[in-house]
Amino acid sequence: MDLLNTLVDKGLRRELPTREEALAVLATSDDELLDVVAAAGKVRRQWFGRRVKLNYLVNLKSGLCPEDCSYCSQRLGSKAEILKYTWLKPEEASQAAAAGVAGGAKRVCLVASGRGPTDRDVDRVGKTIEAIKEQNEGIEVCACLGLLSDGQAERLRDAGADAYNHNLNTSEATYGAITKTHTYADRVDTVQKAHAAGLSACSGLIAGMGETDEDLVDVVFSLRELDADSVPVNFLIPFEGTPLAKEWNLTPQRCLRILAMARFVCPDVEVRLAGGREVHLRSLQPLALHVVNSIFLGDYLTSEGQAGQADLDMIADAGFEVEGAGTSTLPAHRSDAAAAAAAGGCGSNGGASVCGSGAAPADDAQAAGCGSACGGCSGHGPAEEKPVPAQAEAGEVRPELVAVRRRGAGTDIAPNA
Repeated sequence: MDLLNTLVDKGLRRELPTREEALAVLATSDDELLDVVAAAGKVRRQWFGRRVKLNYLVNLKSGLCPEDCSYCSQRLGSKAEILKYTWLKPEEASQAAAAGVAGGAKRVCLVASGRGPTDRDVDRVGKTIEAIKEQNEGIEVCACLGLLSDGQAERLRDAGADAYNHNLNTSEATYGAITKTHTYADRVDTVQKAHAAGLSACSGLIAGMGETDEDLVDVVFSLRELDADSVPVNFLIPFEGTPLAKEWNLTPQRCLRILAMARFVCPDVEVRLAGGREVHLRSLQPLALHVVNSIFLGDYLTSEGQAGQADLDMIADAGFEVEGAGTSTLPAHRSDAAAAAAAGGCGSNGGASVCGSGAAPADDAQAAGCGSACGGCSGHGPAEEKPVPAQAEAGEVRPELVAVRRRGAGTDIAPNA
């Protein structure tokens, strides 16, 4: 296909596709799916080889969130039967993180439900970061605590945080249909605060909430503009007891097209396969590894994930390798700029390092609150037309596909890592 050849060429040059090209990826047929995956795979291998970065979620504080995000099982008024507990102690969080590190995780993501942290909460998380890093040399820590106030990103950085996650989730045009208690601009502001403090910005989306193709392209283009180093792609987990419980709009094939579109738009960033992959991709998960270069290991915030060993087997069987702690995830042009930003606190990853920007030659390549919806808290209002998945009737609730997490952090039961 001329479209895919063009997108590969642009991806190898870190050149931005047009919106029309991004939309065309989402409109490809199932007969073209393997061609789409193969094309995205060429871009993925150019910048990340065959490495897969493993990330591990630790839910520091679960449930009872005052925000009304429609997709979230922890939202205000949620009737989802999830775990609810207040802050884990630093030693408890460190113990939980150790399970993921033992499974090969390179980054630990610390998540807490709520609108955003108080200054006391930031101090508490700082002590948790210290405890984790004392026990696990070289581990990356990403905080995901909701909306940040002035100065809090700097305090997290000084406490040892390497990154901050706050997802945009969906397009600006439709954001108000899924959340009323904060705005899209609030989320953008928090990502910008993280960047300005020299933290690596992690920000992604949730697909499957009834959005249009235009919405998906809008949010991915916005993530590129924000210069996020990591872009988690979540697929809505329609928890019973939430407003989006009947939004079963995804097929495995559509999920793969969404991931490929994200890769073409952001060719040289960490595209992470996040919450809902087991529910929606199912047996096609290994194909997604040809597009993404990062996944979550084990469980999510309020739902069970695939067993950690099954993830490791899947990676090996598909011909990929787990990324080691001593390997830089990002290509040199991005990691060097990010290091300079962290040292100077300037908040910019450098002009040429913007996701997909510039026209660097191909031979430059190196071969969640949860206010942030980080990973598994997988909104927006219904689109005019919704594709009906083959596995479900329109509006059918599928609770048998959603296993609520009842182990790991916050419990006496061993985690799924």
